[in-house]
Amino acid sequence: MYRIAVIAHDGKKAEMVQFLMQHLDVFKQNNIDLVATGTTGKNARKSGLEVECLLSGPLGGDAQIAAQVAEGKIDMVLFFRDPLDKHPHEPDIQMLMRICDVHNIPIATNPATASSLIKSLEK
Repeated sequence: MYRIAVIAHDGKKAEMVQFLMQHLDVFKQNNIDLVATGTTGKNARKSGLEVECLLSGPLGGDAQIAAQVAEGKIDMVLFFRDPLDKHPHEPDIQMLMRICDVHNIPIATNPATASSLIKSLEK
């Protein structure tokens, strides 16, 4: 089983859901489970996607995903960041990115990079 974590800042949530819907066939064909921070996951569920929801990012969801990365439970992270907005939980975001680097887990911070990573999963 392959697990992908999905996270999106408020200004990028709609873009994340659209991205997930565009790649739904890849997720289904490859038996991929999605896990998301709270609000991103709720938005994805409203679109009919099956997603395990954790806490919202500012409430610890980023840290929960980082912990799962460290435990070897996450294989890829898609994190659509909004570089033009301030984020009070920036230390958590930096920690997640560092943990992905430490554990050699691919992390995409924009749709172009995420598309490249998803293409690598296509059979």
